[in-house]
Amino acid sequence: MIKRVRSWLNRGDSQPELQLAADNIPEHVAIIMDGNGRWAKKRGMPRIIGHQNGMKAVKRAAIAADDLGIKILTLYAFSTENWKRPKEEVEFLMKLPQEFLAIELEELIDKNVRVTMMGHPEDLPSHTLEAMKEAVARTADNDGMVLNFALNYGSRKELTRCIQEMGQDIHRGSLKPEDITEEMIGSRLLSGSLPDPDLLIRTSGELRLSNFMLWQLAYSELWFTDILWPEFTGAHLQEAVAEYQHRTRRYGGLT
Repeated sequence: MIKRVRSWLNRGDSQPELQLAADNIPEHVAIIMDGNGRWAKKRGMPRIIGHQNGMKAVKRAAIAADDLGIKILTLYAFSTENWKRPKEEVEFLMKLPQEFLAIELEELIDKNVRVTMMGHPEDLPSHTLEAMKEAVARTADNDGMVLNFALNYGSRKELTRCIQEMGQDIHRGSLKPEDITEEMIGSRLLSGSLPDPDLLIRTSGELRLSNFMLWQLAYSELWFTDILWPEFTGAHLQEAVAEYQHRTRRYGGLT
């Protein structure tokens, strides 16, 4: 079965359709949302204006993902390293989840979207954490697309804590080293029961993972674009999925 979606990448009169195989839509797409500051700088605006416009791109991406039949959309919203940024910018970024959910939560509920969060909550301001907790609680019974925010997330910290916890279990005698499996490690990570991403998208032309889901992305397909995050549209997501469908996933084996 072919899913036909119209691409708005072509700014001319003709708008070619992308033909996507409905049976080969990535189940889990993760996005490193990069380029807000550069988008603002190009326009002579403060960085926070870029972050505000990036929030609009979050909604566009979520709508497009749901329309395409993507089951899980994970967005890298704030990393454990982002605390190094200027205090004013960090404070503004910490207000964005509250602002976004105040506007969009009712629509997310109407669309049967389930909001989840992975990260280290102990470092988050109370207003940020409470906004996320409310969204998670109010959408907990929804069984549509999962919108997973990676907030104060860092993969090395995640893996370090996982190893520490297993070490404590070994010390207590409740776990034997030989019983540790890849599946056990995966289940103890912050992504929990979510399947690993099939496709990773990074905007703004940067070609690195930036401490994002290092274990989970082991066999994900990677798609990089020069588009800055505030410019990201549903058409760009369609383009990434179309490229994904032209790749062969071999997981180290042969076809």
